[in-house]
Order: sequence, then structure tokens, then C-alpha cells
Amino acid sequence: MSGRTQLYRKRDRHLQGIVLQFRLDGKPVIPTPKTRTCQCLQVNQTGDLASLNFLSPQQISKLPSLLALRDALYSSQFRNFLRSVTGCGPLSGKKQDMSVNSYTSGSHLLNHDDVIGTRKVSYILYMPLPHYQLWKKDWGGALELYPTRINEEGQPEPESIPSKSIPPSWNQFILFEVQPGKSFHSVEEVVVGGKGEDGRERLSISGWFHAAQEGEEGYAPETPVEVEVKSSREQLTSTSTVFKSYPDPEVLPEPTLSEESISFLSEFLNPVYLQPRTMQALADRFVEESSLELHSFLNNPLAEALQSRLRDLDTHDGLGENRAGCIPPHNAGTNDAWKIKGPPHKWRYCVLRPHSEGAPNEAVTPRYASSTDQIMRSLQDELFSSAAFRAWLAIVSRLMPMRYAVEARRFRPGLDYTLATSEEKEARLDVVLGLTPSVREPMDSDDEGERFLKNQRGWQASEWGGWECYMAPHNEEDDPAIYRSGTQKKTKPPANSVASSSKINGGASTNGTANNNNNDDSTDIDVDEEEEGGGEDIEPAPDSDLMDEDEAEEDSTLLAAQPGFNRLLLVLRDERVMRFVKYVSAAAEGSRWDVCGEYEVGVVQEAEEEDSGSGSGDGR
Repeated sequence: MSGRTQLYRKRDRHLQGIVLQFRLDGKPVIPTPKTRTCQCLQVNQTGDLASLNFLSPQQISKLPSLLALRDALYSSQFRNFLRSVTGCGPLSGKKQDMSVNSYTSGSHLLNHDDVIGTRKVSYILYMPLPHYQLWKKDWGGALELYPTRINEEGQPEPESIPSKSIPPSWNQFILFEVQPGKSFHSVEEVVVGGKGEDGRERLSISGWFHAAQEGEEGYAPETPVEVEVKSSREQLTSTSTVFKSYPDPEVLPEPTLSEESISFLSEFLNPVYLQPRTMQALADRFVEESSLELHSFLNNPLAEALQSRLRDLDTHDGLGENRAGCIPPHNAGTNDAWKIKGPPHKWRYCVLRPHSEGAPNEAVTPRYASSTDQIMRSLQDELFSSAAFRAWLAIVSRLMPMRYAVEARRFRPGLDYTLATSEEKEARLDVVLGLTPSVREPMDSDDEGERFLKNQRGWQASEWGGWECYMAPHNEEDDPAIYRSGTQKKTKPPANSVASSSKINGGASTNGTANNNNNDDSTDIDVDEEEEGGGEDIEPAPDSDLMDEDEAEEDSTLLAAQPGFNRLLLVLRDERVMRFVKYVSAAAEGSRWDVCGEYEVGVVQEAEEEDSGSGSGDGR
């Protein structure tokens, strides 16, 4: 034991951890796990094995091996062993915290540090099935450990790529000390198992050892101290957007588009969306519903060039359909033009590298003749940040953009996501241009109806994740949505529809739908179309109130939009409303692409009829 202790303390306590071997002759009898799903995890999990209050006495009597294991883990002998190895201080014997977790196809757990309450040590006992077969790396499910760096605020945060990956192995016991800003880890998506499979399953028993509780030897009451290092949860809730100012922020757009603006926007937009009648109808709807989804937003030549090229780029980078659902390497899709943006306890996706200062700008006419990366850059740097687009947004939303933040984003399958963040004090206008290529239409049938049914899979069937989700604020005394568990339906939007609320805020309720079918040539409003043709679980210990939490989170979903191609989503997001992009599954046949704009807005004041003024903007 002394050798293990010295090795553990000599190396990084989290990145190294410690691996033990237990005596397990076969799979123990366990309660039936239930599916838990939220924005940062998907896993099958039992209730709390510490109390087993969700089972009857007759059921508990059938679990002798499991009860013996629980008692051994939390015995004074084993707790003293852990204390001597980790140096973590006295551990509680009465506060037990463990469950059985089953990861099958699609199950995953995103980056976090496990810091909640009095947790001191995380542990995982692996029992992958079948126990007689070695678990293969290509099946996924590895425990990923992340190194840290100090950010601009002086807080430690995880790097975007893990430094250590530990695949599950039968009878392997892994533990590490829970430390704010250090114990960052995740569980890679499992890509095998599930219905119709041969029983492959990443099964484990996991939980936490807590600090000694009141009445136990070694108990020390917590004293209020100024916290220097924030946990992953605290860092997530303090996230803020860095905005840019317009060149002439005091010069407000006119109430109608100028000829110069129309000429510039025509290089990008479908001419239908530049017609005064269309813009007026869109404004009326946005004022009523606080959200819009506009299909066929870019003009046809630009959209056709992008869709085929983005699909080809995924194939070239090993992220396309030929990957057959395997987990890609963490550096997939990165090159001279794209890089990974982290930190992964908040988000991970690819963004365009900054344009080199002094480097020549590529100028190609028409726009669709540019390279794929240059088209994406022009949407990010020219369209979304332009005074002309600012004027268009002011007309359509009746809000005045004051400052902006824009990113072209690539969410790679099996790797990327964002976790829920919110703005605490001000409303924001979110403008997202979805550019995810549609699923290829099956070519093995001449029957149009059969091809349509086969095509209702992937993004539109909510099978691959990647949807943009808005959720009502959580109560101050509750854990954020990222630490809750629940049924699959609470963040899984209905296929082929987008929920729309009358106001995207904490008190809103859904009151309508916007057409979200897979026909990208349609719009949601009647317009003149003559000009354009067609340990490893971050949840609190489950308890009897779990279903109440599930129902509350399901009710808190305000809006969810599936990935699509050439669709513009506009949402007025009220203060404290949470927003995230669901993890993109390894099963996806390509990346989820978009250009995402976030705008600080003021209210456009309508002039009185007798006045000649055209309106003004006043920042909130």
C-alpha cells in the first residue's frame, strides 16, 4: 500500500488516479437501471444503492452480493485505506452514495469535475459485459481525464483534449480525489449495445466517498471562506459573452433598407426575404411569438455550393458517413482554417481561426465561387456583422442590435456540444443560420413514399442530437439543468416540429408550432416567391423526488430546433433563460454546421404619427 500511496502523491492526484483489482467472479444481481437523460449525459442508472428505498424487502433479499460489496466499500478498513492513499482526510461511513450505471449505444457523460456538496473521492468499479470478453477501444466508453490550464480570470479550466483515456476493463476499480478546478473528466460515448445487440454493455458501480459527517470521527464543520478556485458548475454559471461594437454604433438604421443594403444582402440572401411585404409579415410574427425559423434563407447558388462542399469536407476529415458510427479522434477536422474551442466543461466545437493580420483577403465574385472556408468566413465576418444585416434584423425583429458576437461553428459527431449558459441581466437576440447538410436520400427504392419514410431518421428523428434548446431558469436552490437527471423526453424535441413560445422567458408556455419539415424550399409565411425558385456520474444521488425533477425539467423546455440546412433561427432570449446545443452523437453521418450570432439589443421606439422621426434605439 505504501508504494501505491507514494506513486499517487508523486503524480497528479487526478490525472493518475489509482487502479485496483477486486474479486468478482461474475455479474452480480442488480436492480434494473432506468434511462437518465439531460443535456450533458445519457445513461441507464439504478436508484440509490445506499438506502435501496426504491425496492421492496423481497427485492432487497435477492441482492446479497451487491449489499456485501456496498458494505465492504464503505467499511472503516477500506475508508482508512483510501485516506492513507489519497490524503483526502476523514471519510464518512454513514453518508453512502453509489449506483449502478449501464452505458449502451449512445450513452455518454460530458466534461465536469464532480464537485458537489461534501464529495471527497470518486470511484468506479467496472464490470463490462460480457465479462469473459475483453472490451475493445473502438466500442467507446473510455474514462477521459483532462489536464488543466489557468484562464484569463485566474481560474483553472480543462484543456479541450484529454491527456489520458482509460477503457473499461472487468474487475477494475478506479478512484480519484474530487478537487475544484482539477478533477475534470468525461465518459466517451459508447457505440455498441442496445436492442438487438449481443449483450455488450459498459456496466459499472460508481459513486463517491463524502467527508466525515456530523457525529462521525474526524468531522469538521465547514467554515465560510472566500473560494479561490471555482468548480465547473460555478464557472459555467458565470460565463459571459464578449461583444464587438459596430463601426458607427450611434448611427441607427433607417426603417427601410437602402438600395446599398439591398445590393449587399442580395449577394447572400434569398430575394424573398428582402421584399418589404415579407419583412413586415415576419416582424408581425416575431412580435407575437419572439421566435422565427426561416427556410431557404441563403440564395440558391450559395446554398447549393455550401451543402455539397460541407458534406465533402466531412468525408475528407473522417467525419462523414463512411466513418460507420465510430468515435473520431479529438483533433479530427482541425487544420489551417479550423481549430477547437473550449473549455469542454462549458463547450467544445470547432471555429474558424482568426484571420491573420496583414494577410490578403480573398475576393471572389460570385460568392459561391469562393472556397468552403472562405464562404463560411464571409458569412461570419461580412454578413452577420454588417450594417446592412443589422438594418435587416432591426426591421424583422423590431429590436435594435447594439453590439454583436458571431461565430461559424462546426460540431463534430462524437465530440462536440455546448452546455447551458444564460445572461443574468439582459435580453439577447440569437440569430443562428443552420448549415447542417440534410441526410442523403436513399437511392435503393423507386417509391417516393418509401424513400420519404427512410429519410425520416437522423437529425429530424432526434436520433443524432445537435438540436438548439432553450430552457426556463432553474430555481436558485436547485442544481442547474446540467446536474439533473430524467427521462429521454424532457430534452428530446418532437421530430419535424419546433416548439415556439409566446415569450422566451421563465414564465412562458408553449402555445404554437413553426413548420420544421425537411423541405428546405418552404417558408413559414405567405410571400411572393416569383424572384426565387424552390465518479463518472455528476448527478446528485437519486432519491424519491427524482420524478418530480424530471417533470419540472421537461416543463422547462421552451423551444427546441433540430439541425437543418439553410434555415435561419431568430430567438429573443430573455434574461436567465438557458441555452445549449445538444451533444452530437457519434452515429451522426456528418458534422452539425452553423453561423451563430448573439446581439445586444435595444427597443425600437415607434414615432408618433404626427412626428416625422423614424424611430430610435435605446440599449436596455
